[in-house]
Amino acid sequence: MNRTRALRLSVTARIALLAIALAMATNLVLAAFLWQQIHSDAVEAVRRDTTEQSDAFLSVYRSGGMPALIAAIDDAARSSDTSLIALVIDDTGRKRSGIGPDHLSIETPRRDGFRVGALGDEEPWAGQEAGYTVRRIGAYRLVSGHLMDDWQQERRGIERALLLATALSLMFGIGGGLVVARYVGRRLNAIAAVIEGVGQGDLTKRVGSVAGGGDAFDRLSIRLDAMLDKVERLMGELRIVTDSLAHDLRSPIARLRAKTETAILVTDPVQRDVALSGLLVETDLVMRMLSTLLEITRSQSVSRNRFTTIAPAALIEEIAELYEPVAEDAGIVLTAEVEPNLPDIVMHRELMTQAITNLIDNALRHAGKSGQITLRAAFVPGTNEIRLQVEDRGSGIAEADREQALSRFGRLDSARTIPGAGLGLSLVAAVARLHGGRLELGDNAPGLIAAIVVPR
Repeated sequence: MNRTRALRLSVTARIALLAIALAMATNLVLAAFLWQQIHSDAVEAVRRDTTEQSDAFLSVYRSGGMPALIAAIDDAARSSDTSLIALVIDDTGRKRSGIGPDHLSIETPRRDGFRVGALGDEEPWAGQEAGYTVRRIGAYRLVSGHLMDDWQQERRGIERALLLATALSLMFGIGGGLVVARYVGRRLNAIAAVIEGVGQGDLTKRVGSVAGGGDAFDRLSIRLDAMLDKVERLMGELRIVTDSLAHDLRSPIARLRAKTETAILVTDPVQRDVALSGLLVETDLVMRMLSTLLEITRSQSVSRNRFTTIAPAALIEEIAELYEPVAEDAGIVLTAEVEPNLPDIVMHRELMTQAITNLIDNALRHAGKSGQITLRAAFVPGTNEIRLQVEDRGSGIAEADREQALSRFGRLDSARTIPGAGLGLSLVAAVARLHGGRLELGDNAPGLIAAIVVPR
């Protein structure tokens, strides 16, 4: 238990750390993107201004020579632009005239073009990033550009914002991580509590789902609760079957014992034959009960790969043809009515045939002399389902008794005098569920309608 709790805390702590890391990573990526975008815009603006300024100075030099260029630089120096760089240097990088460092700290470029960097290493130019161009003018070179002090101010602002964003990310990440960890831990604890209860034999606990929720925990809770519902229902059925089996087998086994004793004790051959015949009847009843139980169990676990596409009309007509002589011997008229254009259905042929014949056997037992049985296959109006049903004109089953009739060993008082184990309808219901359908009992006024309803 202690190890499980430690593992659970470890998981929630990891979730909290992951939330913190994601929040920080998101803010850092956003700040980096803004930094790069602003830097690119600032460099592009300086490049544009520097190129225009350099072209203007070069035009003045070409028209008036070095004196005119120096005069133009002096005029520009008297302006209010404090970021201006305009100077004439020799090949060693020493300033001959203009605004800029006395000696360039960079190697003089051999080719024209815009560049970004610090031009001098003495104050006030040291560490000052500038965008500049270098062009040859006779024996000298013209350096023209602007300090990128605006960008440097923006960069310092971005760096302060980045530090603030990091601190806020850490704070909100910790808060969000704790909330997420608490939420996840609470949902996992609820699921673990139910599982622990099941492990201790309590099948009544359920996780439950949040109203309107549809997250992974809700889906897990719904499926876990559905599985526990099924397990609880199966355990309940198993308990009922066990109790009912013990109860219902007690009478035939007692009769078996009595008739066996009679067969042993009687000396009259006729009476002995009668006792032995009764012994066989009781033995057959017990065997039939056990066989039916086995068939129900098998029908609930049959594989879908044993299903084939079957025409329901052909199946109903085939079964009707098979049972017509049996019904005729019982003085009952058996007919088949099939609605036209029924689509084929994917089903387990043997199990569905057995389910329908079970319904016919019930109808034959309860239809009475000179009765009538109808096998019918038809669409269910307004749905995507098909009914395969058996109708008789017997006494039927009252609506209040139908649930009992569908339960295993559920024998009604009116059927106590008729041989049977109360498992036939349970088998039919199991086959219907196997096909994704259901067994419905209805009133035929008079008589019973037993319908296997399956999807197309």
